Amino acid sequence: MKFGETLRKSLIRQYSYYYIAYDDLKKELEYNLEANNDEWSQDLETSFLEALEIELDKVYSFCKVKHGEVVRRVKEVQQQVQHTVRQIDSNNPPTELDFEILEEELSDVIADVYDLAKFSRLNYTGFQKIIKKHDKKTGFILKPIFQVRLNAKPFFKEDYDDLVVKISQLYDIVRSSGRPIHGDSSAGGKQQNFVRQTTKYWVHPDNITELKLIILKHLPVLVFNTNKEFEREDSAITSIYFDNENLDLYYGRLRKDEGAEAHRLRWYGGMDSDTIFVERKTHREDWTGEKSVKARFALKERHVNDFIKGKYTVPQVFAKMRKEGKKSLKDIENLEALASEIQYAILSRKLRPVVRSFYNRTAFQLPGDARVRISLDTELTMVREDSFDGVDRTHGNWRRTDIGVDWPFKQLDDKDVCRFPYAVLEVKLQTQLGQEPPEWVRELVGSHLVEPVPKFSKFIHGVATLLNDKVDSIPFWLPQMDVDIRKPPLPTNINITRPGRGEGGNEDDYDEDDEDDSALVAAMTDAPGNSFDIEEIIGYGSINPSTNEGPAQNAQTGSHIHTVASANAPYYQRKIREAKNPIGKKYYETIAFFDHYFNGDQISKLPGGTVFDTQIEAPPGKSICVPVRVEPKVYFATERTYLSWVSIAILLGGVSTTLLTYGTPTTMLASIGFFVTSLITLFHAVKVYATRIVNIRLKRAIDYEDKVGPPMICIFLFLSIAFSFFCNLV
Repeated sequence: MKFGETLRKSLIRQYSYYYIAYDDLKKELEYNLEANNDEWSQDLETSFLEALEIELDKVYSFCKVKHGEVVRRVKEVQQQVQHTVRQIDSNNPPTELDFEILEEELSDVIADVYDLAKFSRLNYTGFQKIIKKHDKKTGFILKPIFQVRLNAKPFFKEDYDDLVVKISQLYDIVRSSGRPIHGDSSAGGKQQNFVRQTTKYWVHPDNITELKLIILKHLPVLVFNTNKEFEREDSAITSIYFDNENLDLYYGRLRKDEGAEAHRLRWYGGMDSDTIFVERKTHREDWTGEKSVKARFALKERHVNDFIKGKYTVPQVFAKMRKEGKKSLKDIENLEALASEIQYAILSRKLRPVVRSFYNRTAFQLPGDARVRISLDTELTMVREDSFDGVDRTHGNWRRTDIGVDWPFKQLDDKDVCRFPYAVLEVKLQTQLGQEPPEWVRELVGSHLVEPVPKFSKFIHGVATLLNDKVDSIPFWLPQMDVDIRKPPLPTNINITRPGRGEGGNEDDYDEDDEDDSALVAAMTDAPGNSFDIEEIIGYGSINPSTNEGPAQNAQTGSHIHTVASANAPYYQRKIREAKNPIGKKYYETIAFFDHYFNGDQISKLPGGTVFDTQIEAPPGKSICVPVRVEPKVYFATERTYLSWVSIAILLGGVSTTLLTYGTPTTMLASIGFFVTSLITLFHAVKVYATRIVNIRLKRAIDYEDKVGPPMICIFLFLSIAFSFFCNLV
């Protein structure tokens, strides 16, 4: 589908006169080229640029007017909500119908915001497409020049965060009939008998606003300071990650080693924030009986440099806290133990600032209820803080001071910054054992709006990208960053619609080139659907301890290591379809069966359930690390399997010895078959056991199924028995 057709199918009828005249610009471009024998002059360039300016001014003016209209509507609804809430305790309280009417009004406002976001996104794509077509066909380079004009009228840069926060607050009041839940935003974290599920997804920029508007209809935006108006800087979160020159922490977190740590300093808001949180994240394997934990304590910014150098001691850090007595003595002692361990790790392991991560976070959660918490991180950027290449970026400070929260950090060299192309959605659930997550959450994470990326880490991505020359192993997602994660819309119950209207007219839009639209859409249509990945409960690449089977056989338990068919499978499937008679079809079905048995279900290097559904190759000199969870009982299961095979070999050896000792000359001859079978069984058991133990210790994501041994032993046993009968008959 070409972009012109996509534009016609996706436009909003009420806005139809204000879209970019893409088809007219395209026809004008082609007509002028044809009329001038594919020669493009400066006059034609000037005329085309003027036409683009007219279209840009039309789109920008409409967006500006429409945005002002939406802001006024929000203010009007806010006044209506406030008036309705004031009537709750009066003699004439509002009815349920009154709140339903307000909810419909807010739903209509949400649809307006979504339509405006969709309008601006589609028009920006239209300008990019027509400029690209112009540059390709005329030889004149217009893109950098016109980008300046686009930046001067940035209708496409509005993220609507202020509107989202206001609408969320109003929707929460209306949804709760004027009695929203109040409480500590962190409450619920210490409840017992709860299972925590944490999943991570990438979100394409085209889908960010729609995703926010969908979530706020179920969860309010979490605002920590409700006493002030929302400002852009309030959502900024910055972290400085520490590591040493050998990148020990990076490799530990990449491999998911037991006890692997991540040390970081984090602050919220702008650079004037005086409170810095010193944090340590520790990875724990499930077999230890412990959960991965994040522990932290607060430190004043002026003391950070001295603390990481060991000059500011732990007793000094908590002296004021002890004096005030606001925390219990036990809590203070726990914090002191944590601070001592972190300070010792920094000094002994020679940790220093390596990578900074910056993003703006929108968090959704019911205050006082941590059962469902969703966060969306946008403008994610990683920045170098190290001096491994001889460049002193921090000048002896704990963080560089040439940047703040001024995204996109245009003052930095390209080698020092990585601007992540997607937003990161994180879904955290605390549900009672056996309880299913909310249905709307399942629909959301299974929709076309998100792409699951298990175990994604900002720290790992930043180091692997910015310090690529120093790392040997990289995460599985890094070589696939150029894969388009957008997918066709799926029919769900969470689409944004106006009250009393169907779900039509909300088709998603793609950013394909005219020349390759069809191929891309076809590829996206074939992309597999998402699944709700329970990462914290079942780590991807698990080995099933009960069956001693590897990731390829562990799909039903939630393993994320993806399996792919044999390379010959497409050939045999085509032959089966093209077979002209039943005999030929049966022949190829049989060959395909044995080919799949011996060569199918090969382990790929990527988690399943993502659009990264291909075998990938690591860049030269790199290896792709796919963490595999191995529990201690896996070794015992492997040992039990080995002992079972040995017992079979002993039994066959006993049969052979009995026939040899007490049998007739004929049965003595027949005992040779059982003896050979016993030796082969014993040799195969030792070989498989040794191979499995080595692969398990190295956490290799390979196929652990024994496809050759059991059939081979059965065949030899059958031949031995047949040979015994033959000897007795003769």
